Amino acid sequence: MSDYRDKFVLPGRYQLRNKQLWIEYFELARKYKPIDLGIGSPDFLPPDFVLDAFKEAAGSTNNEIYQYTRGAGHPRLVAALSNLHSTLIGREINPHSEIMATLGAYHALFLAIMATVDTGDEVIIMEPFFECFEHNVRTAGGIPRFVPLKPKENTDGTQTNDWVLDYDHLESLFNTKTKAIIVNTPHNPLGKVFTYEELSQIARLCKKWNVVCISDEVYQFLVYGSKKHVSMASLPDMWERTITVCTAGKIFAATGWKLGWAYGPSHLIANLQLIHFSSVRAGNTFLQEVGAICVEKELARLGTTESYLKSSAKDFETKRDFVYDMLSSTGLKPIKPDGGYFMVANWSPLEKHIDLSTEPDEFKDYRFTKWMTKNVGVQGIPISPFYSKEHKHIGENYVRYCFVKTDAYLDKAAQAFRNWKLQLN
Repeated sequence: MSDYRDKFVLPGRYQLRNKQLWIEYFELARKYKPIDLGIGSPDFLPPDFVLDAFKEAAGSTNNEIYQYTRGAGHPRLVAALSNLHSTLIGREINPHSEIMATLGAYHALFLAIMATVDTGDEVIIMEPFFECFEHNVRTAGGIPRFVPLKPKENTDGTQTNDWVLDYDHLESLFNTKTKAIIVNTPHNPLGKVFTYEELSQIARLCKKWNVVCISDEVYQFLVYGSKKHVSMASLPDMWERTITVCTAGKIFAATGWKLGWAYGPSHLIANLQLIHFSSVRAGNTFLQEVGAICVEKELARLGTTESYLKSSAKDFETKRDFVYDMLSSTGLKPIKPDGGYFMVANWSPLEKHIDLSTEPDEFKDYRFTKWMTKNVGVQGIPISPFYSKEHKHIGENYVRYCFVKTDAYLDKAAQAFRNWKLQLN
């Protein structure tokens, strides 16, 4: 007779997932207490106007913000977001039917995939990719098709604009079964900012094959140097087939809020709203009120020198350059990102200095990051989880670091790397 617990195993649709990277590395950080550059959370407070917005909401006697709010999004928040994105993409967005609030961007991505993908539908995913893309597609019964970003010939791959799509390969993946493509710009983990021309190539195929584009644009305000963010929904004839995902967590350095949103045409957003309503029904009213106040304040100064979004991008760019120099001087080969929170580095030049046999994991990037956590005291995230099973070997030589930390914290990381380099010499 079988064990009675055999009947209560995890449903098969969720057994498709690999071991949970984030759970494992949170636990690793808890145990060894390294300088943690792995998880994409700032170690500093949000700006003063965000803290003030929290205090303003907390002092409110408006009973509505302490009770259930509209399932698809707190009215004040979706109105503010509609004004923001209408300005950015040059199109009037209806706050009642074309935008919705979610429990973070992760939740918005889940809703977008579940509301779009049916059993047997094919979804094109670019590698490397944020790991929930593949998991959610498979959970929905879809079939992921992968196309890698690769360094252009005659480049060393140390600039993110060196990493490009093979458009012949991309086009070969489109067919009558293709339901969606997931685009992430600025890209996690590479930090690539897709150009208008690159997005136009993708858009052309979406229109040719009648495919939905799920556009993850959570880092859209964190673009560095002369690069410019382009929203897929702003391209000709792409509004009707694009779901755009954003988050307050990355915009306002408050990742713990888990406040995100999705916008797009009403015929697509209605499907997300249905799944949202049948699972969590509505989000946190109070935090949506705080988010609305923050967006309203930022809208009033958007495009000026007073804009927090503009000043934070400049600040983070300085941090990016510091971490690039830190990793380069240690002997890694970092890829300088044009946007986002993260920097990917090739660690293989250091492999000869490390005895990775002490770590039992299958993939070398797991062994390297764990060895570094335990022996150097700096934690990064392996990149192989950002690749499909067949292509995980491509990511084995890379590690991801978050540079959105205080200068003091980054100085501690730099000192740890310098101490290790002295040991190598």
